[in-house]
Amino acid sequence: MVSTPGGGARFVQEVRDAVTGRAAVLVIGVLVLQLAFVASYVGAFHSPKPKDIAIGVVAPGPLGDQLVKKLDALPGHPLDPRTVPDEARAREEIGARDLDAALVVHPRGTTDTLLVAGGAGASLAQAAEAVMTRAERAEGRALRVVDTAPAAAGDARGLSAFYLVVGWCVGGYLCAAILAISAGARPANIHRAVIRLAALAVYALAAGLLGTVIAGPVLGALPGGILGLWGLGALVVFAVGSLTLALQGLAGVVGIGLAIAIVVVLGNPSAGGAYPYPLLPPFWRAIGPALPPGAGTWSARSLAYFRGNALTGPLLVLSAWAVAGTAATLLSATFRRGHEIPTD
Repeated sequence: MVSTPGGGARFVQEVRDAVTGRAAVLVIGVLVLQLAFVASYVGAFHSPKPKDIAIGVVAPGPLGDQLVKKLDALPGHPLDPRTVPDEARAREEIGARDLDAALVVHPRGTTDTLLVAGGAGASLAQAAEAVMTRAERAEGRALRVVDTAPAAAGDARGLSAFYLVVGWCVGGYLCAAILAISAGARPANIHRAVIRLAALAVYALAAGLLGTVIAGPVLGALPGGILGLWGLGALVVFAVGSLTLALQGLAGVVGIGLAIAIVVVLGNPSAGGAYPYPLLPPFWRAIGPALPPGAGTWSARSLAYFRGNALTGPLLVLSAWAVAGTAATLLSATFRRGHEIPTD
């Protein structure tokens, strides 16, 4: 077989034309993002162990303090126990999301009651039950479980709030990415940045409402009023979208990958969806409440099952992301315009 003169050089040139240096860098970036995705999800979910589940102990006299000491000394520290005056107060604190569960001791009998809240996540309620069942069995006692905030019939394992928020997050960064890619990742001037943010706000309102209607009235997956979840959905979508616009304004197309890294790679596994915070490893438990998926999931569950309690912190987190994303988007557009070279 006779080789064609210059064939090797032409092949190398074809390779360079097919996969440019910029494309090669982006592909390497995608590989890094993929590996980070695998490491984050597997790291968060591969071995869930209860840690510091907030549990109240209702027992007469000094018995309550004695039980708190015993539960606090369990191997691995799965519980964070404290005494509660009575069952009514325990139910109130579970409803306020200050407690994850409560043990009500009945000294005259051999069976105690464990109060849980399935709406906060079935895996958390099951973990509290498993830990307390072992502890009670060691004392020769039985356990009766009462769900004070059960998940809706259409909300399998209490995951609907998490998946709804994930959908809103996906819509937020995809909308921002499309707005940017269609006419350049970085807005040419402040006016275009404002228009993109306004378009994102309109999209956020529509996405928040439609997502709420699908999860609520259509599928019956989440109880509660429409207005509260609609407002939450609009805020989640706008927060994630404005973050994506800001990162694109600062880093160009690479900003889309950075947004996915923050929201999907780090945010989703740490959101407390499949495994609420007491079941996550320390790193994911620490960052989850500060990221949009975690703040959104907590808020959606509070609206659906806990009468809107414990919303202030998560809503402040989402608002901070929205404000920071908006400000960074506008500043990057202003900075870019200020450094443009005028042409005649």
